[in-house]
Amino acid sequence: MKLATRKNGARDGELLLISRDLSQAVSAADIAPTLQAALDNWDVLAPELSQRYALLNAGRIEQAFALDTATLAAPLPRAYQWADGSAYLVHSELVRAARGAMLDAELWEDPLMYQGGSDNFLGPRDDVALESENWGIDLEGEIAVITGDVPMGSRPEQTGRHIRLLMLVNDVSLRALVPAELKKGFGFFQSKPATAFSPVAVTPDELGDAWDGARLHLPLTVHVNHSLLGSPHAGTDMVFDFPHLVAHAAKSRVLGAGTVIGSGTVSNADRSVGSACIAERRALETVRGGAPVTPFLSFGDRMRIEMFDSAGRSIFGAIDQQVVRHQPSAS
Repeated sequence: MKLATRKNGARDGELLLISRDLSQAVSAADIAPTLQAALDNWDVLAPELSQRYALLNAGRIEQAFALDTATLAAPLPRAYQWADGSAYLVHSELVRAARGAMLDAELWEDPLMYQGGSDNFLGPRDDVALESENWGIDLEGEIAVITGDVPMGSRPEQTGRHIRLLMLVNDVSLRALVPAELKKGFGFFQSKPATAFSPVAVTPDELGDAWDGARLHLPLTVHVNHSLLGSPHAGTDMVFDFPHLVAHAAKSRVLGAGTVIGSGTVSNADRSVGSACIAERRALETVRGGAPVTPFLSFGDRMRIEMFDSAGRSIFGAIDQQVVRHQPSAS
């Protein structure tokens, strides 16, 4: 199934089913008003949602309408938990090498993960509104999974069955704010503004052979201002797969249905495929030439993140956003 959320003035929007080719949509609010409601009772509601999804793809639903991604919120407009990992250690190695540091050996055994803000996700076409260009505005192309309930202490061989949906991520980062936060020894906060997600979230069965139960084996295509930044392969160089990331998050806590777990920036050791964030390109420039050349994002710049199947069809739809200056509220 492909699921989305239409903006309707309520915090959690209206659940939609989206056709496989992303052209048509139909409300599923009579089955589950929101995606969170569907996740809360997935085993009961998923068969009914799947039946309507099949009818939608067969063109047998009169209430279907043309999909307009500009009307969509994030599949989960807010979530009980958003935890982002760092599964592609070639990315971490490169960024650290650019500042003369090495990757700690234990990170090859135990993944990095931080807990981000989950109360207000951005939709796939929402502007990224920020106060200053001096904050080092960057995009990060990632993959994320949405889980059902995961018992505390679940092992990687158990957590895969709790993965309900996958989606794409733009984990916006403010690189100039990162050093001061990390120096405090308490992790990211101001340097990680609202995160954006793809128009649709898809069930694993929609991905066919590209999903092996642990990794998504397709390139992630990232553009800045219509120029290709990179197409790193999401299934390559992923040291910690999704079952391991979910198990890491569940080591000492229960994960409630609707928990979102991110992969971290998709990155490959083969640098010819490009990058999924500007910081990585700047790190490469520093390692090769002594200084970065590529600037971070400015107001008016556009970002696009998308994934295509082997036939060239968009799977999740595109995250397509513009960076704009934040206008303070009058209230």
